[in-house]
Amino acid sequence: MTAKTPADLRDQVRGQVIVEGDAGYDAARKVHNGMIDKRPAVILRAANAGDVMTAVNFARDTGHDLSVRGGGHSGPGFGTNDGGVVIDLSLMRGVRVDPKAQTVRAEGGATWGDFNSATHAFGLATTGGIISTTGIAGLTLGGGIGYLARGHGLSLDNLISADVVTADGKMLVASETENADLFWAIRGGGGNFGVCTSFEYKLQPVETVYWGPMFYEIDETETVFKFFRDYIKTAPREMGAFPAFQIAPPLPFIPENRHGDMFCAIVACWSGDPSEGEKQFKAFHDVAEVKAEHVGPLPYPAINAAFDGLFPTGIRQYWKGNFVKELSDEAIAAHVRHGPNAPTVSSTMHLYPIDGACHDVDSDATAFGHRDADFAMVVLAASDDPAADSAHTKWVRDYSDAVAPHSEPGGYINFMDDDDSGRVRDNFGGNYDRLLKLKRHYDPDNLFRHNQNIAP
Repeated sequence: MTAKTPADLRDQVRGQVIVEGDAGYDAARKVHNGMIDKRPAVILRAANAGDVMTAVNFARDTGHDLSVRGGGHSGPGFGTNDGGVVIDLSLMRGVRVDPKAQTVRAEGGATWGDFNSATHAFGLATTGGIISTTGIAGLTLGGGIGYLARGHGLSLDNLISADVVTADGKMLVASETENADLFWAIRGGGGNFGVCTSFEYKLQPVETVYWGPMFYEIDETETVFKFFRDYIKTAPREMGAFPAFQIAPPLPFIPENRHGDMFCAIVACWSGDPSEGEKQFKAFHDVAEVKAEHVGPLPYPAINAAFDGLFPTGIRQYWKGNFVKELSDEAIAAHVRHGPNAPTVSSTMHLYPIDGACHDVDSDATAFGHRDADFAMVVLAASDDPAADSAHTKWVRDYSDAVAPHSEPGGYINFMDDDDSGRVRDNFGGNYDRLLKLKRHYDPDNLFRHNQNIAP
């Protein structure tokens, strides 16, 4: 029997049904981005896939908007809505490792912190993000860029299968051998096709890495960026590194008189033999004087959590991103002009390399449509000050506009904000038409529309 009211829903699920007026409603409706303040009618903290199926049917049959929340890190706040239903997967965080097969099955609400903790016990890992509280679901469905991408591909390249609840309330297994078209679509198509209640990944032997940020004087930015552009083209695939801008936080490895100063930075991760790390990092020290650094061998889960303190739950945030084929001198000049103006310690630009193993996959093998790009750029402004939202948003937009002529029309969907709906076709690239056809098949009424939406 289909639930028609929240009371009916409570009778039919194992998880928690929360509505306005219930204790904990205000906490339950919050997402990671503090700029998002929405009031859903019903929040279901699902306990299992059956709860998800029931909630999908409830939202569809009652005509409610539907949002799906994994880690809650969506910049535009797609994990919530006004007056609709939210399926919150945060109670579904189980992770089970098969060390013999070097695979792992993780539930849809797991974060990368959950995931890495479980796999690290067996000396294994796969490509994840750089913030441990990020959900595995959103990151993987959009692509999955991280420190291990050059060596082991995107997160979605390591996906073996997924359990997907589709708009008709059915649960399908998506893999190369079952519902292969759906499996193709969820690997890069975002949340357009259903709710993924679990993911199965292949793992790689990665336990201890040599990692750390290196800070350079801001007037070395052009030198550092040009070096990085040339270096990364031939760097060993075990090297994951990206340039960035960073206001120095008050940390012990930074001289106290430099706290609050703006630096150009390279954050690097060597996932090969850790004993080779110092040698592999030598190029970063030769390019310019490193004014402060915190490098050395670390367990892989530690580096995934290293920036958590700069990006806590509730911080106000605004994003933009572009794919980049070639980091031209003109593009570097735009970075030199705009990057040093990052307004807060939590605001930055990162330029992630997505060559190496990411290029080994054909452009039409998955829905991720930009296999020819060498970099994925993100510009992020974040702070706790509501009065600064306008100025911070302007910095992001001005920066993004300045590099756009030297970038691809599309960007990584996980770096898009809520005003990027006009870029959807470009963001999905040459795979958009096939994605549209599959969207019309699996979700013709666009139940799953709170995302970078492929409107059927």
